[in-house]
Amino acid sequence: MSTFNGLVAEFPDIRIDFFRRHADRRPPLACFLSHIHSDHLAGLDSLRSPFVYCSAATREMLLRLERYPCRINYAKGVLEARVQTYKHLKNLLKPLPMETPTTLELAPGSHIQVTLFDANHCPGAVMFLIEDLHHAILYTGDIRSEPWFVNTIARNPAVIEYTSGMKTLDKIYLDTSFIKDIPFQTKAEGIAGLLRKVAQYPDNTVFYIQAWTYGYEQVWIALAKALKSRIHVDDYKMRIFSSLTGKTSSDRFSSSIHLCPEAPALAGYVCGNTPHPGCLTRDENVRLHSCERGNFCNTVKSSKVVSIQPVIAHLRSGVDIAEVGVGGGGDDLERDAELDPLSTEDIAAISKLIEDADISPETKLRLFEFLETGAKTGRNLSLDLDLASFGEKNEAAIMDAFQAVGRKKHLEEQSTQSSEPLIDGPSGELSRVITFPYSRHSSYQELCDLVRIFRPKDVWPCTVNPADWLRNTTSIRYLFGDFCSGDTFVHDMVMEKLAESLRILQQPPSQGFGGKQLPTTEAHITALHSSHSHESNAPEPSAVAIEETLVLEPDTNPGSVETRIPTQEQHDFSSRPGNSQDTLESPVPHIVPTPLVLTADISYIRADAYYAMKQNFLGGEWTPIGLLSTIDHHTTPDTDLGMV
Repeated sequence: MSTFNGLVAEFPDIRIDFFRRHADRRPPLACFLSHIHSDHLAGLDSLRSPFVYCSAATREMLLRLERYPCRINYAKGVLEARVQTYKHLKNLLKPLPMETPTTLELAPGSHIQVTLFDANHCPGAVMFLIEDLHHAILYTGDIRSEPWFVNTIARNPAVIEYTSGMKTLDKIYLDTSFIKDIPFQTKAEGIAGLLRKVAQYPDNTVFYIQAWTYGYEQVWIALAKALKSRIHVDDYKMRIFSSLTGKTSSDRFSSSIHLCPEAPALAGYVCGNTPHPGCLTRDENVRLHSCERGNFCNTVKSSKVVSIQPVIAHLRSGVDIAEVGVGGGGDDLERDAELDPLSTEDIAAISKLIEDADISPETKLRLFEFLETGAKTGRNLSLDLDLASFGEKNEAAIMDAFQAVGRKKHLEEQSTQSSEPLIDGPSGELSRVITFPYSRHSSYQELCDLVRIFRPKDVWPCTVNPADWLRNTTSIRYLFGDFCSGDTFVHDMVMEKLAESLRILQQPPSQGFGGKQLPTTEAHITALHSSHSHESNAPEPSAVAIEETLVLEPDTNPGSVETRIPTQEQHDFSSRPGNSQDTLESPVPHIVPTPLVLTADISYIRADAYYAMKQNFLGGEWTPIGLLSTIDHHTTPDTDLGMV
């Protein structure tokens, strides 16, 4: 899932793929949307200005998109849902042509040039090349940079200045969903393997394609052609994809327009006076189905269907890397419930429900991590909850939803191996679940290939888990430094500053608190600072483990950050990851982290000082920090006695 906060250091007056307000920043003069996956739509439902620039396909699909955000009414203990659409954005969404440099005026005398490129991710998904007289950046959004894709973009006339070395990008804002050195099959290889598998089944077999998000349209097209069957979809999907084709005028003889390459194959077209239907249909009497789960058609209900399920990659060891939970879509094609961004009160209420629930400690930990993700990214979170559940509107419905999330998060951490029942086929028993590799995000090696052709000065990762990056000593220098023309990596500086802050927080508490200790029940500093606490595995029962979160922002002046790049002694980066290996281990060296544990001895004053220091560092409103060592060990500020 994208963690990018929308801020582009080189162009501070624009926002990309994140539309919530930043209190310490002036409002943007232009916004950009790369595609319609839900993790890139944060705040868009409440946006009223400025214009949002995107591809034509993204605009038409977004205006018809149905989301079901939810909010926790913690006072009444219920889960409430409301239907939200993006129709109000009709006059704000401005489509830009593909591969055509377009000049936009942000303000009088302030212009930028924007060029859109296909991102090979889902219909309408694009990359943005943004330039002015002083800076140039490439924002990839979600991208699958397969070898053919890299070759195509390298010779595109709109970027050939950068791929030939005549000009240099200041930064690539890169989709870093996968930074483990695991080889991915190409999309073509995945589809070819799938067609070989389905060919082994009897001719009367009914298949259900688990395409729960946008990005699998080429799989639909290939299966429909190979099995000579159209694909039954629900009305919602049909409306979405029908919007991708249209006419230039009301004249019945006017030419049809198609907003993405897959549009005519999916929704149909007219050639002369002859209409040609696409592969999608509302007719239930077909062999291929991809209708809405929870509302299956009669054919799927009454048949023993064979499920077709995409995975990220198939390793030579026979293990599949599951697709569930990978950033970029979630359940966008399914109208499931989502959880709105959480307030401090929401978190406290949900935490109480989770702590009191009769579930395993592992599931509780996964749920706390789930809540933490939503709090620090500002994005909606997908719930495995049928909309019919809202008829109950009670705590049971909430816990059912969160327990489902816990189970889902558990599945994300495991590889998929089919144990489904078998059916008889012409050549023996066949599985009722077919998996095939089809990743919509780039592998680490593919990202390296993309960065290599541009050789930018710097790379900023758009999908980051700061705790994991610190734990594994992951850095941009290590991942992509060899493919960059610069040697200053702003994200590494920010992470080093964060690491230093955490080291300060980990220091033993100073003595001299007058022997006063806080009760264990009051040691949850997290609740006061919109962070999240987890039960510690340490023997000390009063310890509260806190995983600190920080919004990572690129700095417009890297030299102003008083920090240092990790040294060779700290990071043994003498060797890079080897060639393709079937391993789930991170390519970065692993160190044993020092647990970030706060005991009940630490006062709220000390915690407040840390958070004030962090906000001051981030450029927020300056907060004075009183040191206990200089104010007679007082735990409250002295009263102002006025002028003497």
